[in-house]
Amino acid sequence: MEKSKKVLIVTYYWPPAGGPGVQRWLKFAKYLPEFDWEPIIYTPENPSYPLIDETLIKEVPKNLQIVKTDIWEPYQIAEKFSKSNQKFKGGQFDVGKNQSFMSKLSIFIRGNFFIPDARKFWVRPSVKFLKQYLKENNIDVLVTTGPPHSLHLIGLGLKKELPNLKWVADFRDPWTEISYYKHLKLTSGSDRKHRLLERSVFETADITLATSFTDAENFKKNGANAFCITNGFDESENSRVGELESERIRKLGGNETMRPSNSKFTLSYVGVLEQLRNPENLWKALENLCKTNSDFANDLELKFVGRVDDKILNAIENSVLKNNIRNLGYLSHNDSVNEMKNSDLLLITNFPNESSKGIIPGKLFEYLATGKQIISFGPKDADVETILNKTKSGKHFDYQENFGIREFISALYEDWKSGKAIQNEANINEFSRKELTKKLAELLDEI
Repeated sequence: MEKSKKVLIVTYYWPPAGGPGVQRWLKFAKYLPEFDWEPIIYTPENPSYPLIDETLIKEVPKNLQIVKTDIWEPYQIAEKFSKSNQKFKGGQFDVGKNQSFMSKLSIFIRGNFFIPDARKFWVRPSVKFLKQYLKENNIDVLVTTGPPHSLHLIGLGLKKELPNLKWVADFRDPWTEISYYKHLKLTSGSDRKHRLLERSVFETADITLATSFTDAENFKKNGANAFCITNGFDESENSRVGELESERIRKLGGNETMRPSNSKFTLSYVGVLEQLRNPENLWKALENLCKTNSDFANDLELKFVGRVDDKILNAIENSVLKNNIRNLGYLSHNDSVNEMKNSDLLLITNFPNESSKGIIPGKLFEYLATGKQIISFGPKDADVETILNKTKSGKHFDYQENFGIREFISALYEDWKSGKAIQNEANINEFSRKELTKKLAELLDEI
């Protein structure tokens, strides 16, 4: 039997980190051995994670080798200036009228003094440590995954030291094209430095991975040998969805057009909801429906699972929707998936500007795996819209739409009221984690 090749994965987010950033390479590491690749993880010993999910530790493969070194991060200092600086860990901050003087100052410092981000202090010691580690352990391919995009500078440094090293730069989100980049209050010099570093990564990495079709095309235009491997859903979790659905149908005597009686018509958002992705037109549409339809007002449950920006939550709580809110806070990944299943409509949001149309949030695929209908917000002609249309699993709106939102939700509510199941029957196998890992392994084999 041919010996497995080794791939060293440099990632900041790793269990017990919570949130979507950890899922991509946790799942790749799970399935890579099936395609004759041995994954090895390199991650910080003492990271400052914005979210913690201890249950994800159980998902780490038992025989997986994990290498750790210390990291220094300035977040504890930043948080002494302002508690709102805690948002920086997750790439969030106040915008517009919500910015205080201290927020503006903190954003300026973050954008101009920590290039590309505050994890930059891990780059030099990691290059020094990994240069020796790669030689001693016969690593075939190096992978760096960002954000934080400072991790790509580790790959860049190692590639310069070891020119024959095969390097894959994985961009879970874009660097200079991500929506919040323009809010970083960058000087022209800082902007130029960000772009030069990004270009160097694109031109030096053997392969650049994008999580969306649009991002892959944009990366190619900037000199990258880019390919798209989207995020996905875990097959084992999807099989549980199928088992639950079979049990649901059995209880209904085989009548799959009917649903069990739920006490509420539940619209759920799972994840982190920040000010830059706040669908204010959705809240207005729901308010309008509540004002004009007393049954809808009584039946609606607006469920939040995760972390919702305080200012968004306060605005909803001060509206006619205040009695419809159910805020569960951050839950474990497994519990979050269960809350997705126990919903009738799932909400996903993206940044509104044109440059963000290539972002496909990872939870979209977990949403798809539940079979539930999805309502999405973002720029027109977004990749999310392409997937929703292809799978016939929901509807995408931009942030200026109003009437269409009310129509869509009203139609689903009437189906719910009459007892019909609000399901989609799309073939989504191409987005399973195992199929995506197969695609990754084929790219690794070809380097």
